[in-house]
Amino acid sequence: MTEVRRAGAVPASLWERDEEVATIMRAVDTLCADRSSPGTLLEARGEAGVGKTALLAETRRIAEARGCTVWSARGGETLRSVPFNVVRQLLQPALVSMLPEEAREYLGDWYDIAGPALGIADPGERQADPQGVCDGLVAAVRRLSRREWPLVLLIDDAHWADQETLRWLAALAERLDETSVLVVIARRPGDVSGDSARHLDAATAVGRPLAPLNALTPDATAGLTRATLGAHAEAAFCREVWAVTGGNPYETVELLAKVQDSELQPVEAEAAELRALNRSARGGGLVARLEQLGVDSTRFAWAAAILGGGITVDMVARLATLDRADAARCAELLRGARILSVPEATAGQPGAGELEFVHPLIATAVYNSIPDALRTAMHGIAAQLVADSGLGAAAASRHLLQVYPDDDQEVVAQLREAAREHLAVGAPDAARRCLERALQEPPLPESHARVLFELGCATLLTAPATTIGHLRTALAMPGLDGEQRVDAVFRLSQALLHNDQLEEAVRTVEAEAARNPDPSARLRLQAAQYMWEGIHAGETSSPHRSARLAELAATCTGRDNAERALLILRGFDAMTHGESAEEVVELCDRALVNGRLAPGLGWTDTEWGLELPMMLASSYAYADRLDRAEALFTEALRAYESAGWSGGHLSLAHAYVGLGHRRRGRLREAEQSLRIAERVGRGLPLYWSAICNLIDTLLARGHVEEARTVADQYGFAPPYPSTIVLPDPRPVRGRLLLATGRTEEGVNELEAAEKAAAARGRHNPVVVPWATELARALATEDPGRAARLATDARRQAERFGTDTAIGEALRCAAALETGQRAVRLAAQAVTYLEASPCQYEHAAARVEYGIAARSAAELNRGLALAESCGADGLAARAREALAVMGHAD
Repeated sequence: MTEVRRAGAVPASLWERDEEVATIMRAVDTLCADRSSPGTLLEARGEAGVGKTALLAETRRIAEARGCTVWSARGGETLRSVPFNVVRQLLQPALVSMLPEEAREYLGDWYDIAGPALGIADPGERQADPQGVCDGLVAAVRRLSRREWPLVLLIDDAHWADQETLRWLAALAERLDETSVLVVIARRPGDVSGDSARHLDAATAVGRPLAPLNALTPDATAGLTRATLGAHAEAAFCREVWAVTGGNPYETVELLAKVQDSELQPVEAEAAELRALNRSARGGGLVARLEQLGVDSTRFAWAAAILGGGITVDMVARLATLDRADAARCAELLRGARILSVPEATAGQPGAGELEFVHPLIATAVYNSIPDALRTAMHGIAAQLVADSGLGAAAASRHLLQVYPDDDQEVVAQLREAAREHLAVGAPDAARRCLERALQEPPLPESHARVLFELGCATLLTAPATTIGHLRTALAMPGLDGEQRVDAVFRLSQALLHNDQLEEAVRTVEAEAARNPDPSARLRLQAAQYMWEGIHAGETSSPHRSARLAELAATCTGRDNAERALLILRGFDAMTHGESAEEVVELCDRALVNGRLAPGLGWTDTEWGLELPMMLASSYAYADRLDRAEALFTEALRAYESAGWSGGHLSLAHAYVGLGHRRRGRLREAEQSLRIAERVGRGLPLYWSAICNLIDTLLARGHVEEARTVADQYGFAPPYPSTIVLPDPRPVRGRLLLATGRTEEGVNELEAAEKAAAARGRHNPVVVPWATELARALATEDPGRAARLATDARRQAERFGTDTAIGEALRCAAALETGQRAVRLAAQAVTYLEASPCQYEHAAARVEYGIAARSAAELNRGLALAESCGADGLAARAREALAVMGHAD
């Protein structure tokens, strides 16, 4: 504990805070030293009343004295359900002060993404991606920090911040190295749970805690007492002040203020009065003191507590049914009683009229003192006032959430509209709360199923298991007909897919297709069935599935999206089964409209989902039409970035851009894209695809140890997901095991890949290259089997018919031979792979041909190709072979 300060040295609430203040001063100095200095997050943690708010006020004083721009915000216990409440308090004033054109120009592409969440732009009819909105808010701070440097952000009562703000705060904390801003937050231990606690803990884990804020010592309390009441305050009186307050700074300051107001003398004889005086400043004592101010003042305080934030005399007067003059008089009385105050930001601004509670403890005590029935009624009136003020259904919804269910269909309508507004700004959890509350009202029977459907759509990405229950209930009720019922079934199947219940997803759409009399609806459901079956990595494949799909697709001309979907699915099925690549490309081309994805089948369209364009692009990639695949991958990246979908969707785009680079042979670029994609959450199919492609790329580069590290870090091992992963993870893991000397395990993994591919009918030797890998592994131990495997791989490759497939099969065959036969096969492999778009495989064939033919010219060509690809291991092999040849000469 620091030395007790002399009277008058610092404000009363900053006694014994020397260490914390010194840390803040150093952080401000660091921020002001250089525009490129990294950002810092400081955390002040302590119980209620321990002086966190005072420390933030001192931070403001220090920062402003150094010429910093300081913005502040505060969480509220009754405002936690309001999405983006705290981040709006921080950033909205600066952006509102700009002209709309200036704000749009300043935020650039992020304006339409983050603007609606900040309340400065109309969200339109979209459903925003929460991760994209979060990233947009981080980008907004990064840009504003350059404009307003040096910038300091203060967040008080962060434990009461809304979940969306805390998610943003955690993301900002991760990127403070590239954002020159000082963030100081104050929070209580506890008082937060669930996702909010996770986000807040993630933010503070990156930051630096200030020294723990403890209660004042008896000596400090005595010093503070004498600084406030005079040096003549007796020691016994000072000790009683400490005993009564426990050294809590807020309670100490409030008690001493009461002593001054009561003209109590600071002597031992009157110390016994302190306990009663202290009780009047908190809990029931505060309520009693409030009641002494009169009925009108009590109603005013209650109304202010109901509003929670944005408290104006006019709004409180309407809620408390007071005329304007009486309300103004009550506000003055409550300010004089130290219950309400004028916020610092509006102090001295005539007409601003905003008020706040002096301390959250007072706000809580006043709110809890309102009789339950009256509190509920006042929330209902407040909701109407907010709606009448033009602030929108979302702003009113936090009050509606507190109203008792009463079969009020207007409330149901308002909550449904609020949910739509929340989804439009990227707050699905807030939408979920509104719709769950709407169901309690309850809705009329004819609309009940639609509300359940809307709830299922709101929770699809955040809680698939919950979504399944909502949608199943909705489908079991009357009210969902026609296209809306088909939409609900499709959404249910998507939720089952996200919940790793793929077989049930297939059965769900299959059963609905069988009983739906509408041919167009049935076709869409059949397409969904084949889509889920197409990405299912189950142990067996129905022998008739591909035939049924081929028969159905044969009748499709691509006249609508259901037919286009079936053409894509048929093309993908043919590609994975190793059928003619020419037919694969022809089917995929027929699914396009003027060479582009049809409206409704795009990467961001929700009617069909992202699986179809993903399957289409993959089919092109493995059929050697990388030009079309890369165009689709690039379109996905652009679409997700412009829409602000920067969570799993953007990771998927980077993963497939990485796949395009890998197939093209641009290994450095592939690794860079896949490093971005690997950030997606563990366990998702996309996570497997990203990690599998990253390990495959690292192995191609010759970075075996790094590939092993990535595999160990991310658990790249069985069991594999129930959805298909491209490329197949078993051959990739088998190759990794072989490269790290675990030969027996590698062979076992490749044999498992053989069995799985046979059971699923997946015979494309490029997608599942188990045969060529296993043949190389068995070349010495079992050359007969290795030869048979190579022959079968060549047969499958010729059936598929791409230059890459045939060239790779010839490479494998050449590796099993010696002498002139090896040279002839290697030369043929070069011929095919030179025509292939896959430059890494071409480089490998050149190096192998150069070694077999002992040709320095071929080795040098292979070396140049390997270096251009970033294939460091292959390049080293070529140099070693050249060195040996030079030594032999």
